[in-house]
Amino acid sequence: MKSVYACFSTDVIHEGHLHIIQEAQAYGELTIGVLTDEALIKFDRFPTITFDERFQMMQKLDGVAHVVAQSTVSYTENLQKLKPDYVIHGDNWKTNEQKIIRDNVLKVLSTWGGQLIEVPYTRTEKVQHIDKVMHDKLAMPEFRRKRLRQLLQLRPIVKALEVHSGITALIAEKTIVQNKEELDQFDAMWISSLCDSTAKGKPDIELVDMSSRIRTIDDVMDVSTKPIILDGDTGGLIEHFVYNVRTLERLGVSAIIIEDKTGLKKNSLFGNDVEQTQDSIAHFCEKIQAGKQAQLSEDFMIIARIESLILEKGIADALQRAYAYVAAGADGIMIHSRQKTPDEIFAFCDAFRQKDKNTPIVVVPTSYHSVLEEQLAAHGINIVIYANQLTRSAFPAMQETAASILKHHRAKEADAQLMSIKDIITLIDEM
Repeated sequence: MKSVYACFSTDVIHEGHLHIIQEAQAYGELTIGVLTDEALIKFDRFPTITFDERFQMMQKLDGVAHVVAQSTVSYTENLQKLKPDYVIHGDNWKTNEQKIIRDNVLKVLSTWGGQLIEVPYTRTEKVQHIDKVMHDKLAMPEFRRKRLRQLLQLRPIVKALEVHSGITALIAEKTIVQNKEELDQFDAMWISSLCDSTAKGKPDIELVDMSSRIRTIDDVMDVSTKPIILDGDTGGLIEHFVYNVRTLERLGVSAIIIEDKTGLKKNSLFGNDVEQTQDSIAHFCEKIQAGKQAQLSEDFMIIARIESLILEKGIADALQRAYAYVAAGADGIMIHSRQKTPDEIFAFCDAFRQKDKNTPIVVVPTSYHSVLEEQLAAHGINIVIYANQLTRSAFPAMQETAASILKHHRAKEADAQLMSIKDIITLIDEM
């Protein structure tokens, strides 16, 4: 009997999947590959059920002879092991970001004369409704809130991108790139006080209060499913911080990062060029403890941001604070630097990891932007935040467009640099 291979990444079986299985049976004995969580989150979405549950779901289907794990987005490893006569897939991957996977399947199959069978993608109202329900389920607070902790177990390094509006959230949500035989995307979203304030035309001095920040969070949550890390500045008064932790947890935010400074907010990258005061270890630990006591679930994370390197107090001071903050209950440590190289960040991380192997480390490589994610991971760093790049890229483009219209007294000259309205509308999902 001929052999057939198909790979599924779904949490629920609908008529489209059953149609593929039915078609496959006409060609031979069907083996289904189930994408592991690690592979699934690289290009599709976060699963709502476990890998074991997805695996067992496939085993129960009529017409399925074997079920195996597929640990990469690329089919190469499984195809070379199984050497199927046929691979079967919906025809939807001919033009979207999965085309690179399709091309590689054809290349691998050609080495032993295998064939690719493509069936029309099922686009019924029922299937579309199921897809929408699954998407909306991922956006619910109880699913979104715990996702950052889950990602820390699945990803060598979690990539978070700055967002400050619904449209930037869609960019973070939907941007997928091809990398050799793999696909990749951002894992989480960062809502910073700097970019949130800038988008509102306000200075970054904690002038935009939490109620306004929550409106931004609502805009982001309405159109996305990825976990949110919030820039909490200093956290404010302990009494206010406790209240905000409860609010953010209820909304479905995954983590808040608070910095160990006091007084009027000043951007860290100014360093000692402006007056900045670091909080005492004892008081900041009290704030962390109060926040942890206030939260109601194990999902929410409070991450302590250490400003010692920014204020040129040295690695020893940063380490002392890191150990104290972890002992106080901090779920992670963010270490910040304004140096052009990552040397002092790496020195801190290496020293911290000698004593603490598990507490997540977060970095924001704004000034040392040439460092690669794999280099960060090699020094024990777990989360990298690209904290302001969307904001910084948008403003020059908008200024240039405005200047062009003024200069030429029409919009034609600017048009070549603009995204079409059709493309923008395509990015936005209909309700």
